Amino acid sequence: MNPFKIATVVALASLLGACSTMDRLSQVGQAPPLTAIQDPTTMAGYQPVSMPMPQAIEDTYLPNSLYRTSAKGFFKDQRAHRVGDILTVLVTIDDQAQISNQTARGRTSTNTAGVGGVLGSIFNNVVPDVDSSAAIDTTSGMNDKGTGSVNRKENIETSVAAVVTQVLPNGNLVIEGHQEVRVNFEVRDLIVSGIVRPEDIRADNTIPSAKIAEARVAYGGRGQITDVQQPRYGQQVLDAILPF
Repeated sequence: MNPFKIATVVALASLLGACSTMDRLSQVGQAPPLTAIQDPTTMAGYQPVSMPMPQAIEDTYLPNSLYRTSAKGFFKDQRAHRVGDILTVLVTIDDQAQISNQTARGRTSTNTAGVGGVLGSIFNNVVPDVDSSAAIDTTSGMNDKGTGSVNRKENIETSVAAVVTQVLPNGNLVIEGHQEVRVNFEVRDLIVSGIVRPEDIRADNTIPSAKIAEARVAYGGRGQITDVQQPRYGQQVLDAILPF
């Protein structure tokens, strides 16, 4: 890698580390601040969801009828169905995976060529160091052995209120919810987003996380405990640039 690039990366990392250090020093003896409540659609990086939609069906009314063709119920439904409505997401994640793989591969190749004998016959042993009985032997071998295992288990069971941020043309709802809980000097973040069908929302205005399409669930934290668990910035920079 170019030494100039390495120096630039180190300098930028040092500046970022200095800014982070000043922020941490300004918060000594104080609890981590909570994020201000704001509209998710105004946050940096927010993009409206665009999905393939079926052909829209126009409303038609029959004489002396209280129903229309696109109506889904006679009485008013109190469940979330418009932008700004709130529904409760029941997050239940209980995943466990145990995988073990072992691979062994070997190959051996042996080749023999009588090149020395041919040269010796041509020159009748006149050329020094050429033996008519000599030959070229080549032997190659390769052995590979790999072993890998995965033992993973996650268990999350909680609930979070989400806001409907968009109604797609087919009636599906785009939701996003963000919850922060501060315990002592540690803040726990829970973010849930995805697409839900109004039919999957229960009568009590709740929906299981398994019913969310394109679900994004993030559960983490920030604070003193998280800082201790993370490697220092210098170590992260060295891990990124060192080739060994």
